[in-house]
Amino acid sequence: MVSSSVRGIGRARLIGWSVAVVAAAGVAAACVPLVSAGIDHADQAPTGRPPRGAPGPLPGAPRADVMVTGAWHGWFGTVPGVLRITMAALPLAALAVWLLARRRRAAGIPRAWRMSLAEVGIVYGTVPWVWMTMLPGGRAGEVAGSVSLVPLRDLVTILAGGPQTMMVQIVGNLLVFAALGFFAPLRFAALASVPRILALAAGCSILVEVAQYVLRLDRVSSVDDVLLNAAGAGLAALASRPWWRGPSVETELVALDVLHHEARLVVGVGQQQSHAGRAEREQSRAFGLQRGQALLTDEPGADPDIKV
Repeated sequence: MVSSSVRGIGRARLIGWSVAVVAAAGVAAACVPLVSAGIDHADQAPTGRPPRGAPGPLPGAPRADVMVTGAWHGWFGTVPGVLRITMAALPLAALAVWLLARRRRAAGIPRAWRMSLAEVGIVYGTVPWVWMTMLPGGRAGEVAGSVSLVPLRDLVTILAGGPQTMMVQIVGNLLVFAALGFFAPLRFAALASVPRILALAAGCSILVEVAQYVLRLDRVSSVDDVLLNAAGAGLAALASRPWWRGPSVETELVALDVLHHEARLVVGVGQQQSHAGRAEREQSRAFGLQRGQALLTDEPGADPDIKV
């Protein structure tokens, strides 16, 4: 009873922390300034006279293709659009966790809820932030990529830029791979280490920075972004550390111990059978018998008092 209640409290705390991580990501994204590129509308009516009886276009009305492009850009090409899509996908993420956990529990897989929550949390908490960091600037494709390889130089500039700049740049960079750092050790036992999480987050951040430079997105590829991304993942990993060695991990260790013990039993039985067969063959050779030949009492070497 005590172990089951403790396990229930640990699971409730894990779910609470997971919801807090996702909520923090959403709140931080909402604090990002609503920066979006303006859409150029046509200020003149289309050339040519319309057919007789047909209504003419209104002065200054935007073209249909511009409106469609602007709608798509507003959803997928701006920070508010990415935020709206992320919030709209939250019920789908919860449904995905439930379906994965139900399927795993039906298959008898241990820690089904933990694995499912960690997998969906990694994807849901990381993809929107990477998406926002890959949004192109106003002169994307026109200017070459900018690189800053001096550590802490951009960070000093950010600190001197005011509270709003600090909120957007520092907090935003800390949260880019925070979900990865929080959930990855819960899903993969090999990543249950803060140095490994730091290395993983730094590697992912370097890939993002290199992609920004190669694609000429009019963004600065800075080493300070890598440092902040890795630090955020490391802090999130420390927050989830109490659940790295939970009851599920102990259950797996016990199962491995049982399998190892069973394997040793199988090897021991095989060795005993091998020793018994060898002793039987040696005894037969001592009496001068061939394999499968019986020893009779009237043969030389047989004891008449032994019944065979």
